[in-house]
This record gives sequence, structure tokens and C-alpha cells, in this order.
Amino acid sequence: MTASKTMRAVSQEVHGGPEVLHEVEAYVPEPGPSQVLVRVHAAGVNPTDWKHRADRMFLGDPPYVLGWDVSGVVEAVGIGVTVLEPGDEVMGMLPYPHGAGSFAEYATGPARAFARKPELLTHTEAGALPLAALTAWQALADTAGVEAGQRVLVHAAAGGVGHLAVQIAKARGAHVLGTASAGKHGFLREIGVDEPIDYRETDFAEAAQGVDVVLDTVGGEYAFRSLRTLREGGTLVTILPIPPEGLLQEATLLGVRAKPLLVEADHAGMAAIADLAASGRLRPHVSEVFPLSRIADAHRAGETGRTTGKLVVDVAAG
Repeated sequence: MTASKTMRAVSQEVHGGPEVLHEVEAYVPEPGPSQVLVRVHAAGVNPTDWKHRADRMFLGDPPYVLGWDVSGVVEAVGIGVTVLEPGDEVMGMLPYPHGAGSFAEYATGPARAFARKPELLTHTEAGALPLAALTAWQALADTAGVEAGQRVLVHAAAGGVGHLAVQIAKARGAHVLGTASAGKHGFLREIGVDEPIDYRETDFAEAAQGVDVVLDTVGGEYAFRSLRTLREGGTLVTILPIPPEGLLQEATLLGVRAKPLLVEADHAGMAAIADLAASGRLRPHVSEVFPLSRIADAHRAGETGRTTGKLVVDVAAG
């Protein structure tokens, strides 16, 4: 077990702005049956973190410790765990939404929520992957079944989910279109986008036609306009789990599918993501790293909506 029975964590007692986040001393959790205890090295910051910080969302009222991404080292295993053992370097997503707690020095989760961290990735890079990459994988591979030769449109293609979705779609042999401001088109081409679209100057609904799959990371009127880019029988997956009113009915009228997705902890998906990363076909872009003591600044940076790639908290750095 751990040398110390307490740990540093970031918690909140009320909903509000980034200022409600503060460091606390908490007890190191014990792994239950089929669980592992992981010493957290790094944890990605995702929009769901600041949304839960500011509002009830799925977790109800605080206090709680947020964070779902984990990259770290297994410290202890619970009863019945055979797939991991102490000392293993792992990455994974804690069960969403009620398994939150990675903005702390230690976190527990189901052993099968984790995969071994590829040696090619640092803990910082691995900490950026789980929630965003699983979202992209479950949207493109599991829900839409993207295949070689298909045309895939990714919105906000330079963002956290978007830049990983682009790489996953390319790894599956797709032709990728991606929306982003013109200044990010160089980055889009670097990660594999075949047709960058400047959403500020171009109507993407006209520029992208005959698309097989759309990944909507924006919602609202973007979702409705995206339906009209799809070929008959095409699929729109929106990662806004409560879709805009009327979207599903509009999709039916147009002869396409619209599927709202809420990411799930997923051993097979996490293993597939680890394999892609190990082969060099999936690499997160980490734009900025914050120590745990500056997690409020990470939230502030994320809420600007201008981040390219991912923000990560380096828990091990203090």
C-alpha cells in the first residue's frame, strides 16, 4: 500500500467559477473488488470538468473531486484483479460520470477501465488521451463504423476530441474533412486532415457534401446544418448527449441517422487506443501543462474555447 494514508486533491464545496476549486487533504482510497489503486502522474482536463464545476450536470451537488482521465502507476490491486499488478504503468478513463476523482494523487477505478500505457507516450501525453480519445473512438468506430474510403467530417477538428478523431478516422482509412479557423489549418494538415474548412469564411454545409459520417462536437445549429452534408444513409454522431430539439426527427426526414453519444469506460476501446498510440498513428497534442496547484488556471484556459489539442494537469509535479 501507499506510504502515506493521506493525499493531495482538488475539491469544491459549491458550484461556480474556477475560484471554487481548492486543494484539500483527503484519505487515499482503498481499491475494492475488481479495482486498482493508481498513483496519478497526469490527468487531462476536459470540457465536462468545467461544466460540472459550474453546474449540477450529472453529479449533483458537491463536495467532490473532478477528473476522469488517468495516467499513472498501479499502486495496489483489489480482490479478483488478474489483468494488472502493482508497478504497471497504465492509462484509462474512470467510469463516467460517477467515477470522477483523478485530480488527486491517487484514484481508484475498475481494473478493466485501464490499458497499459504505451512506452512511446509520456505520462503527460497518456493523461491527455482517455476521455477524449474514447469519445472519438466510440463515435467513429463503434457507432458510425467508419471504414476505409469513407468521407468523414470532424467539427472543431483542432480541439481535444476533434484532433484525436481526425487521427482515428485516418487510421481507419477515411478521407477527412475538418472545420477550424484558418490559422489552425496547418495543424489540421499535420494531423491528417485532407480538406480543412474555414468555418468563419465558408459555409461548411456547402463545402462538405456526400459525407458518410459527421462527428459533431459543437451542437446547436451546427448539428442541423451537418445533417445536410450527409449522403443518404449517412450518420451524424453528436457528443452533446442531449441533442437539440427536433434533430432526430429531422434526420429521419432526410434519410440519415443522428446518434447522441455519452462516453463510457471501455476496456476494448482503451486497448485499441493504446495500440494506435503504440504504433505512432495516434498522438495527442498537449498545448499546456499545469501543476495540480494551478488547476483553476487550467479551467480558465479551457473555457476560452481556443485550445488546440489538450490541456493536462501534471499531478506528480505538485
